[in-house]
Amino acid sequence: MTAGMEELAPSMHTPTRRVRGHGSAHHGTGHFIKQRVTAVAQVVLITAFVGIVLALRGKDHAGAVQLLSNPFVAITMLLLIGSVGLHMRLGMQTIVEDYFHTQQTRIPALLLNHFFGIVVTAASAFALLKISFGM
Repeated sequence: MTAGMEELAPSMHTPTRRVRGHGSAHHGTGHFIKQRVTAVAQVVLITAFVGIVLALRGKDHAGAVQLLSNPFVAITMLLLIGSVGLHMRLGMQTIVEDYFHTQQTRIPALLLNHFFGIVVTAASAFALLKISFGM
């Protein structure tokens, strides 16, 4: 076939096969799944967080440090911080991709979103680890 004829030849793939698991950037399904998994994880983790906050009620700084020094509590909080940070970054990425229409604004916004999510997550994890280790 010539180059022009290939474009007219019918595809052997079904419509489902052509789009399964891939958006135009070939990462849409993974992004969608990560967003849903972090949302479900947050249901459990935020429930634990509410319990931790209620346990902190009426405690002074030393009591808070003692509670956050518990490995179960610290690990739960670290998981929550990681899940919220990733979920936040993915959600903002979706907004930027949907509403920023030019590459001149989209690319810097995506970069800022990515690094902002990393910085906020890292700073939160650092603060929690510093408190939990009593430094």
